[in-house]
Amino acid sequence: MMQSLRSRPLLGAATTAALALGAALLPSTLPAPALAQESVPGTTPLTEPEREQFRAEVRAYLMEHPEVLLEAIQVLENRQQEQAAEAEVSMIEQNAEAIFNDDHSWVGGNPEGDITLVEFMDYRCGYCRKAFEEVEELVESDGNIRFVLKEFPILGEDSVAASRLAIATQITAGDEAYKTLHDALMTYSGGYDEVSATRLLSSLQIDPTPVLAELQSDEVNAVINANRALAQQLQITGTPTFIMEDTMLRGYVPLQGMRSIVADLRQE
Repeated sequence: MMQSLRSRPLLGAATTAALALGAALLPSTLPAPALAQESVPGTTPLTEPEREQFRAEVRAYLMEHPEVLLEAIQVLENRQQEQAAEAEVSMIEQNAEAIFNDDHSWVGGNPEGDITLVEFMDYRCGYCRKAFEEVEELVESDGNIRFVLKEFPILGEDSVAASRLAIATQITAGDEAYKTLHDALMTYSGGYDEVSATRLLSSLQIDPTPVLAELQSDEVNAVINANRALAQQLQITGTPTFIMEDTMLRGYVPLQGMRSIVADLRQE
């Protein structure tokens, strides 16, 4: 659903702001309110002719050195990226218990691993499905990653139905059955009516009767609501979103990229 961003905001706002600054400075008819109207202590306010001369000199300089605008854009974007990364670290710290140690999310990999990888996922998300095998490979091949799955259905009724089925399976049949169903749902293309769900669960040797009875339960609702509330606190709006320690990865990241991030975190 999303392209990969590592602790990075959208850059369009920075570019737009810098270009708007340049555009505002270029016209010689820039209105007087754009410049300070009150004098700085110890200085004399600019006269109108002085303002016009200042505007003309700025315009001439920018016309002669347009690369200055590009440099300003880059500085602004870098500053915004740093601020966004700092804000995400703060959000992760404030919600660490709910992110890494809640009482309902499935936990796999190495429970004692030195890195915890958390994934907010949706079964109907194409990028989640693309990332699925690579995340599994990362966790299995590394051997020292603790992996936490967060059900975060945001792509319509089928997404919610799939998450309900998975959560109800975990509640009634345990973590192993949940992971078996989770893996199947990552490639599943069928429906979620009672007949389809019964057929899917039975094919995985999971008793469908208690699962189907649990689908609309308060406990299932509580898990979905808790994950949505946490995502809102973290300003997560798309899937997949990964959190590794104090690093947030918004979108699909190829296997090698994930391995590089893990290596960087271990060196910190």
